Amino acid sequence: MTTSKSEILGRIRAALGDAGRAVTRVDEYRAIPRRYRQASELDAEAQLDLFLSRIQQYDGGVFRCGRALVRDTITRALTARATRRLVVPPGFPREWLPDGFEFVVDDGLSYQDLDRSDGVLTTCTVAIALTGTIVLHHSPSEGRRALTLVPDYHLCVVEADQIVETVPEAMRRLRALNPSLVTTISGPSATADIEMTRIKGVHGPRTLDVILAG
Repeated sequence: MTTSKSEILGRIRAALGDAGRAVTRVDEYRAIPRRYRQASELDAEAQLDLFLSRIQQYDGGVFRCGRALVRDTITRALTARATRRLVVPPGFPREWLPDGFEFVVDDGLSYQDLDRSDGVLTTCTVAIALTGTIVLHHSPSEGRRALTLVPDYHLCVVEADQIVETVPEAMRRLRALNPSLVTTISGPSATADIEMTRIKGVHGPRTLDVILAG
């Protein structure tokens, strides 16, 4: 830090009454009271049930299956939506892709190409039961951010061991990955104007389906 900059900052601290204070930003952060819940209180099965009920409350569709039946369940979900042509990230598990549909690998597709697709099929990083939130850190099986914003339909495969109960638990998992970008999804995209007219699909997919595997 330059001498002039140090002098200016010193004057500001003095004016604010902070001169000479030795507490660092890290110490200040650690000293913040955290009275909110930071750990699970439900057992594993109750967490799964809570997550699915939250998704349904947000008008999302839910499917549940064993991990060996993910492929068949994707077929069920896409058939129910009359969906045929989906974009998939480069790292999406190929063994989960069923026959009878067109899957286009995103190798840098234009926004126009994404918009012309019927939807997108991805995995996720973690899911939060208490808020019904799917979290992506845009790994190879989750795709770039545009992939989950432009198409009108999002089908996401969530594995049972990816579900935690609280937001702090999810943040701890993300911290271990040190992601540069995170997207959180709580139901289909919806917004309301000043007259409280609710419109879906303005800022992301109009329709969300979740397959819980495991």
